[in-house]
Amino acid sequence: MIKRNFIPGQHGPTARNKKLSGYGKQLREKQQAKKMYGLREKQFANYVSEASRKTGDTSKYFVTYLESRLDNAVFRMGLVTSRSAARQLVSHGNITVNGKKVDIPSYRVSVGEEIALKESMKSRKLFENIFERLSKIEAPSWMHVDAKKVSFKVLNTPTLDSAPFNSKAIIEFYSR
Repeated sequence: MIKRNFIPGQHGPTARNKKLSGYGKQLREKQQAKKMYGLREKQFANYVSEASRKTGDTSKYFVTYLESRLDNAVFRMGLVTSRSAARQLVSHGNITVNGKKVDIPSYRVSVGEEIALKESMKSRKLFENIFERLSKIEAPSWMHVDAKKVSFKVLNTPTLDSAPFNSKAIIEFYSR
């Protein structure tokens, strides 16, 4: 298979790269964030509308809502390598919040809660060298990871700088 640096078709070699419009940039940013967190449109739009109802910086609240989801927090902790694997780990009931089983990936973690891996899961082959892996991972500033207990504690709310996308563009997209 030959990889060419132009689009397919009769006019491909002579076609110019079209500049993306403002709407196109906002749409691309929204789609990128939706895919990153593994959310559907309705749930994503609900986070935006909930953030817009608060007084203050809407994009800050929006990022806080996305980053404080339980599946995202488990991913950020470093237990698994992807958000979809973290979502599966949570939905199968393998995560405890303050000692109680929580199997809802969209559960919003709050400051002071301790999230841990279930004791029976620590002996599984997937987590056999979890202690070394957790000690090497650099956790975000809003959480403290305890590698010995295979748990983490939420120190404060996630900040806007922890978002790997442009949240202001997403808010502008939904305000149309």
